[in-house]
Amino acid sequence: MEISSTDLGLAARVQQLTKTYGTGESAVRALDGVSVGIRRGEFTAIMGPSGSGKSTLMHIMAGLDAPTAGRAWIGDTDITGLSDLELTILRRRRVGFVFQAFNLVPTLDAIGNILLPFDLDGRRPTALERSRIDGLVETLGLTARLGHRPHQLSGGQQQRVAIARALATAPDLVFADEPTGNLDSRSGREVLGLLATASREHGQSIAMVTHDAVAASHADRVLFLGDGRIVADKPRQSPEEIAAYMLASELGSAPAVAVAS
Repeated sequence: MEISSTDLGLAARVQQLTKTYGTGESAVRALDGVSVGIRRGEFTAIMGPSGSGKSTLMHIMAGLDAPTAGRAWIGDTDITGLSDLELTILRRRRVGFVFQAFNLVPTLDAIGNILLPFDLDGRRPTALERSRIDGLVETLGLTARLGHRPHQLSGGQQQRVAIARALATAPDLVFADEPTGNLDSRSGREVLGLLATASREHGQSIAMVTHDAVAASHADRVLFLGDGRIVADKPRQSPEEIAAYMLASELGSAPAVAVAS
C-alpha cells in the first residue's frame, strides 16, 4: 500500500521529480529525480547556489509549474494531473504565497490586497478570520497604511502586506520565495519572525527558498540542493553552520545524502 502524505505527516511532497527545460543538446535538467516532503507545522528553508533548482522545486510543489516527470502532492491531493482551474481553486483555498517581488495589485489599497484571496473565492471573511487579519495588520504595523496603494508604501511595507495576504486565510501551507531579498535587516527579521510564529504557534507549514544563511537559520529544517538534487537535509542550523556548508558545497567537499521525506 502506498504511504500517503497524511500518514507521513507531510503538507506537501514530490516523488522522483524531474524538470527539464529545452530539448536535445540544449536541454537543461533543473531537477533530477527529487523525492522530498514538507512536514506539517514545520518551517523548512530550501537553499542552494543559483541554478541548483530550489525555485523550480518550490514552484512545482506549489502547483505553479508542472514537472517533466514524477508526481507532486499537496496534502493527500495528487496535483500532477489537475486542470488549471482545479489547481487555481486548490491554491486559493489551501496555499499562501510570499514572493520577493511582492506581486501586489497596484490598483488596490493595502487592505484590498490583504483581502484579495477572499474576493477571488467569492466570499467575505468570517468574524474569526477578520479578527485574525486585524491581529496580523497590528503585528505587522500596517494599521495606519491600510488605505494606501502599493506605490505609496515602502518596500518593507509592501512585503508586510504580501505576508498578511498570504496568512489571511490561515492556509495549511505557505511558500515564500526569497521573502527578505528586498528588505532591510530589521524588516527582514520581522518577516522571518512572523513566518516562524505562523509555524510554531498556528501549525502552518512554511517552505522558504533563500540564499541567505541568516534567514535560513530561523527555520526548523534546512534542505540543500545542488545540481537539481537534494544533497543535505539538516535540522535547525546557525548562520555560521549554514554558511560553512554552503562554502564547502561550492568547493566540492560537502557529502551528498539521499532524502525521502
